Amino acid sequence: MKELSFLNKYLYKYRARFILGIFFVAISNFFAIYPAQVIRAAFDHVAIILQGNTNVQVSNTDLFSSFITSVTQGFSLNQTLMFFGFLVLGLAILKGLFMFFMRQTIIVMSRLIEYDLKNEVYDQYQKLSMSFYKKNNTGDLMNRISEDVSRVRMYLGPAIMYTINLVVLFTLVIYTMASVNPKLTLYVLLPLPILSITIYYVSNIINKKSEIVQKQLSDLSTFTQEAFSGIRVLKAYSRENFSSQNFENECNNYKTRNLDLVKVNALFHPFMILLIGLSTLLTVFIGGNQAIAGNISFGNIAEFIIYVNMLTWPVASLGWVTSLVQRAAASQKRINEFLNEEPEITDISHPNNPSNALIKFSNVGFKYTDSGITALNNISLVLNEGKSLGVIGKTGSGKSTLANLITRLYDVSEGNVTIGKENIKTLGKKELRKMIGYIPQDVFLFSDTIYNNISFGLINCNKEQVITAAKDAAVIDDILKFPNGFETMLGERGITLSGGQKQRVAIARAIIKSPKILIFDDSLSAIDTETEERLLQNLNQLNGNTTKIIISHRISSVKDCDEIIVLNNGNISERGTHLNLIANNGIYHELYNKQLLEKEAEKQLKI
Repeated sequence: MKELSFLNKYLYKYRARFILGIFFVAISNFFAIYPAQVIRAAFDHVAIILQGNTNVQVSNTDLFSSFITSVTQGFSLNQTLMFFGFLVLGLAILKGLFMFFMRQTIIVMSRLIEYDLKNEVYDQYQKLSMSFYKKNNTGDLMNRISEDVSRVRMYLGPAIMYTINLVVLFTLVIYTMASVNPKLTLYVLLPLPILSITIYYVSNIINKKSEIVQKQLSDLSTFTQEAFSGIRVLKAYSRENFSSQNFENECNNYKTRNLDLVKVNALFHPFMILLIGLSTLLTVFIGGNQAIAGNISFGNIAEFIIYVNMLTWPVASLGWVTSLVQRAAASQKRINEFLNEEPEITDISHPNNPSNALIKFSNVGFKYTDSGITALNNISLVLNEGKSLGVIGKTGSGKSTLANLITRLYDVSEGNVTIGKENIKTLGKKELRKMIGYIPQDVFLFSDTIYNNISFGLINCNKEQVITAAKDAAVIDDILKFPNGFETMLGERGITLSGGQKQRVAIARAIIKSPKILIFDDSLSAIDTETEERLLQNLNQLNGNTTKIIISHRISSVKDCDEIIVLNNGNISERGTHLNLIANNGIYHELYNKQLLEKEAEKQLKI
């Protein structure tokens, strides 16, 4: 229960429903107790009537029995049976009514808490840093917010409801039974301590096996998510059968672990039913001897059998409830692991707002904590507002890391990054990112319309702004060729579009907000050089105060920038303008010649 104590704040939040639920549980059980007493009175009264002596008074043990006796005094057999039948029916209806109220309070409460918990988990996911997403796979994240939260809800709803019901019903039944005959009550309840000890040991086994089942379910979800996301690769390499076989293996592992858990429950439940059956036998045998001795009536035996049967489901559900609680504890433990995770990127209590788009790196170094790789080393540069910086280099040279530090997806390991003369760590994350238009290397589009994907960059924008952004991104012609134009629905991750179209839609999404800082993280790679040139010309005509950073492998993308830096193994090996770098005969000049030769070769192939 240690892990589940996290949920106490929600139980307190919905305490009004919770307390009402407990009240309705108690009331419904009161109406569940009385039918057994009606049956007892019916047996005794019918026995008296059949003996022909209607004036004989039955010994009454409570006010309810006295009331029944006074009402049925002088009734014929048919009238007596009719009265008892309607009385049992009326009590059952009242019990059912309060059970309905019980579910409307406790079960609804569990649904409300499920809603709150899912929102809390989702909010936490959004707060966590990029390193968290590198360490955890998507399938596991999805499983914790869906399957794990659903299992926790089963604890908050059915498990709590049936536990309260069990406690109240046991208290009422045992008290009522003891008031009739303590000796018979003792014998009837004799198997229960054995049941309690069994539950104690079995619950530990259930808990361990539940954690294993949940872990395997996460692995299965991850495998499925990756298979569907990479379906094009699977088909391209004709690996469908291989993927199906791996999926079958994962399913078999899940089945095996689930069956281990089911076997425990399968042995546990019959054992409980056996103990309940033993209580019934003791009731009949010992109760019969007590009735013969004149200590109780035969109606009391019927009453006790009903009480034992009333306890059958609550006791039988005890194993199920135990399983629910243990599964919920295992799931909540997994949820708490993420909820207790502290985001690496946090705002200070009173963050500043950036005054302008001047960017300065002062002896910046960065090392990825998860891999230990040093991505940047002693980087210093100044990019004035309204100017453009080209960043070029080989794969793994630290280009994308530079962009991640400016957007503060990561914090520097050494040195300082300042924007508008303010240390980036003192700026509010939201304010900082609002002023940045970022087009990542791995373009992501939502499964929505093209219009909504572009307007995602600016809240409450109008159609004219969307069209203008599409024109500036040189994608308007491609969009209008689609039958539904801007209302064209995109598949998952924008699969409907080509690579170049996806990149340009992502660029339109970034520039629609007229950002003060515009970052292209190798997001022009899938665009042909002619379209690229037109797009860059459009960008040069944007707000003159926009600071642009263009990260690319291609010289054509960065040649018109005010300054170009060449990164090599996390260091700036060269810097200057396009003409200066060519004249230096260094790495930049070498890349320029290679790409020039490739361009000439492409022209020759077209001819």
